[in-house]
Amino acid sequence: MGESEASSSSVHPHQRHFTWRKSIPFIPFLYMGFSLFFSFLSCAVFLPSFAFSAAIFTHSVSPNFTASNFRFIDNAGTFLLSQNGTFKASISGTNIQPSSYYFSVTHVASNSIIWSANRNAAMSDSDELSLTVNGLSVANQAGKLLWSTPPLNYKVAAMQLLETGNLVLVDARNVTMWESFEYPTDTIVVGQRIPAGKSLQSAVSEADMSVGDYRLEVTDGDVVLQWKGMTYWKLSMDANAYKDSNGDVSFMAMNATGLYLLGSDGSTVVIQVVLSNNPSGVRIGKLGSDGRLTITSFTDSNWVQELKEPVDDCRIPFICGEIGVCTMGGACTCPPRFHNEMSGGCAPMDSSLSLPQACNESTNGSQFNSSVSYLGLGYDVDYFANDFTEPVRRGVNLLSCQDLCSQNCSCLGIFHGNSSGGSCYLLENNIGSIFFTPNSTNDSLGRLGYIKALVNSSGEDPIGENKNKKQSFPIVGLVLIPASGFFLLATIVVLAILWWRKSRLSKARAVKMGRLHSSSSAELEIFYIPGLPRRFNYEELAIATENWKTQIGSGGFGTVYKGTLSDKSVVAVKKISSSGVQGKKEFCTEIAIIGSIHHVNLVRLKGFCAQGGKRLLVLEYMNRGSLDRTLFGNGTPVLEWRERVEIALGTARGLAYLHGECEHKIIHCDVKPENILLHDDLQVKISDFGISKLLSPEQSILFTTLRGTRGYLAPEWLTSTAISDKIDVYSYGMVLLEIVRGRRNNSNGEIYFPLFALEMHEQRKYLDLADPRLEERVRSEEIEKLVRIALCCVHEEPALRPAMAGVVGMLEGGLALGEPRLESLNYLRSYGGRFTEMSTMEGSNGQNEFVLFPESLAYISSQQVSGPR
Repeated sequence: MGESEASSSSVHPHQRHFTWRKSIPFIPFLYMGFSLFFSFLSCAVFLPSFAFSAAIFTHSVSPNFTASNFRFIDNAGTFLLSQNGTFKASISGTNIQPSSYYFSVTHVASNSIIWSANRNAAMSDSDELSLTVNGLSVANQAGKLLWSTPPLNYKVAAMQLLETGNLVLVDARNVTMWESFEYPTDTIVVGQRIPAGKSLQSAVSEADMSVGDYRLEVTDGDVVLQWKGMTYWKLSMDANAYKDSNGDVSFMAMNATGLYLLGSDGSTVVIQVVLSNNPSGVRIGKLGSDGRLTITSFTDSNWVQELKEPVDDCRIPFICGEIGVCTMGGACTCPPRFHNEMSGGCAPMDSSLSLPQACNESTNGSQFNSSVSYLGLGYDVDYFANDFTEPVRRGVNLLSCQDLCSQNCSCLGIFHGNSSGGSCYLLENNIGSIFFTPNSTNDSLGRLGYIKALVNSSGEDPIGENKNKKQSFPIVGLVLIPASGFFLLATIVVLAILWWRKSRLSKARAVKMGRLHSSSSAELEIFYIPGLPRRFNYEELAIATENWKTQIGSGGFGTVYKGTLSDKSVVAVKKISSSGVQGKKEFCTEIAIIGSIHHVNLVRLKGFCAQGGKRLLVLEYMNRGSLDRTLFGNGTPVLEWRERVEIALGTARGLAYLHGECEHKIIHCDVKPENILLHDDLQVKISDFGISKLLSPEQSILFTTLRGTRGYLAPEWLTSTAISDKIDVYSYGMVLLEIVRGRRNNSNGEIYFPLFALEMHEQRKYLDLADPRLEERVRSEEIEKLVRIALCCVHEEPALRPAMAGVVGMLEGGLALGEPRLESLNYLRSYGGRFTEMSTMEGSNGQNEFVLFPESLAYISSQQVSGPR
């Protein structure tokens, strides 16, 4: 009986589907010579597969079945098809590596492998797959087992390939005992479930199907992508992902409409990613050897990609090799003081330094016998795992973080986050690629990375030389050189020492410059201050502002310029006047406080420069400018009442945060329309909070009596009353009145508006106070609300003014409106008369000056006195 017949005899009659191929019948040729007969007989004995071609079976085969690529060579190793021929089981090679064979299930139309048994042990073309009553196994010609199914409870009656692509072993009752869907490789198909706790594992490459370094893990709350155990992406991060419930995930499944994480009942959706509707259901999700999850549909012989994550090349953990820096567009470079290695990745330029290996039996403890150095990775870089792990320690400085790494032989580097209160992240066991993060707005802002390096005991760097090596030269000289040459030798030794010292100093300078990038950074790294934002050097900001080309604001202590950083982001750069500036440490201490304050209604400090005597701030740019331009400017669209209320509320919320909600209480001291900035959709942000603290005591003493801007100064600046956050409340009240009127409170030719507001409040004539440009588009009760709040804020007695949190409550409607106290507002009547007199004097002499009378309350200084804008 031929080989194909023997194989088919074990198949049930209704399951047989014979397909004969090129059979070579045995026909004796008596008239042929003995030699030819012997040759043919040898072939028939030793190469039986040449004599018979095996058949392809449909749906099912029974035990005592064997297959190899060689046996089914005419069918490209295929021996089993699903009922409709959608999937096939075969022993075949990959397109790229045809000499390595795998027992696989493949989608026929697209030739995509969806499952492989022996992915970690490739077969040869003659190695065999065997189906017995005990299960499936793959062994080589020497009998060595390459793969097998686990022990089964019952005897196998058949192996079936279902139309879903699931390969199953069933018993005599047709009950499934084992299925390939429960042992996924790197692919999921429609109808397959991946339970929580199980994963897909990538291949090493397109040519090597062995398990690679990337894993897609289904957890009880999400799906995560990991590289060597470190997370770098979650399904919930996908732009099309929707979280439907907070229940636990039981399994991941895919159907014709999308990818789903479902609860234990099989119907409760926890997270879903809706894809284009594909009624045919031919959809394949695969974790590629590049670390990406892709989902594609196969329609009309074409692939349609529906999902690809992560989208950003730089979020792939090993895209640029070890310590390689991935920049925008996927370009790879090395950090400062590192160079490219031929084998890939980056290594220290200094040959006296080497990268440590993670702990093992041979290396454990050896690191502690070596000197350890840390090479900085520079600014604006981060590590993929930092956003998905908790720091090993919080509230520690950089040196303490480095000590934690030095004492841990598994630690290969660190990231230290200033903006998160001194968080220490350890890079353990493996280091992947670094990615560029210009102007990051998350916790990575201020997170600096360092790679641990071991200082070799012998190397080219003279810094690493030891005393024994330096002493060996003169001792050898005394033994080998006659006494007459001793003085010549001594001269050579002295010259060598001088050269060595010069080389050491030069190299130390180069190392320092390479690590710190700028003189300003070098000056700042001698002390530790948690919370510092990004540091810029002066030249970088000069380039960003095109040599201070576009001025967008100015104030008592500084000028603001528009700038564009190297990553094309637009910023506002404030030059603080250099006279009397603080020392670097004091300046940076205040910068750290300001930089740590984040609120939707406060302008964010993105960085700073403290280089020599120069002090600059890099701030968030607000494209609609300051409130005064929008509120008072000629030719600008009129602010509607609703917009004015939103501006008032946003400003109040920002001040309330400064006064009572941030860690360090801050009094602004200069609340005015010029320091209230607007962005798209009239988003409101207060600028210049905390700026006055950046001044030295010598400079600040000039403003002990007055600090603020004329027209917004609280009366207590001119008295012995203690200064508190109520000065900001007073200034806010003055701004609120200007928002109502749409003009300056002290506009020439008009009555002093705060006094007019008080009089109209007494007469309940609120409509007379509204900006006439609104043309009756506001109701009296709406105006009354803002006017009453404003008058309460400008009480002469600070204790009578509400807190800013109370102002927010009144604006939002959660608190009852306060009632202005007339006895604490009478100073406005006195000041109103003086204002009229001063306005007349100003009109007659043409000078924009007011005289300060120290004995009077809330009079205006002869010059604008303000903090820098």
